[in-house]
Amino acid sequence: MTTARPRPHHRDGYRAFHRIPTRWADNDMYGHVNNVVYYSWFDTAVNALLIERGALDIHQGQTIGFVVETQCNYFAPLAFPQTVEAGIRVAQVGSSSVRYEIALFAEGAETAAAQGHFVHVYVDRQTQRPVALPEALLQVVADLRA
Repeated sequence: MTTARPRPHHRDGYRAFHRIPTRWADNDMYGHVNNVVYYSWFDTAVNALLIERGALDIHQGQTIGFVVETQCNYFAPLAFPQTVEAGIRVAQVGSSSVRYEIALFAEGAETAAAQGHFVHVYVDRQTQRPVALPEALLQVVADLRA
C-alpha cells in the first residue's frame, strides 16, 4: 500500500499563532533545529495559547491536559536564529479530549516547514482520570475549530 506524502499546509488554514524564538541549543550538529524540538514547540504553542485565553491554569487549575498522541511531518529546515510562528487549529473535540493541529512556519513564510498534531486528554489533577472539557476550554476550542 502506498500513501501519499503529506504536503505543507498554508498559513491561512490556521486560526491562531504563537511566536517562538529559536535558541542556539535548538540546533543540532547538522546546523538545523533537531526534530525533537518541534514537539516541544507544539506543546509550548498550544499551552501558551490556552493560558493566555484563560482556559488553562497550570498551577491551581483542577483540570490539566495530558498528551496521549503526537505526530509531525517535516518539509523544510528551521535554524537558530530564526523566529518560528506556530499556527494552531482544532481538528476534533471529544468529551474529554482535543486534537490540536500545529504548523510551524519560518517567520513570514506562507507554507509550513513542519506540521503535525497532538491530542490532549483532559483529566482531574488529583485523580488523573478523564473529565468533561471545562466551559472556558470549550470556548477557546470553538474559536480554534478548523
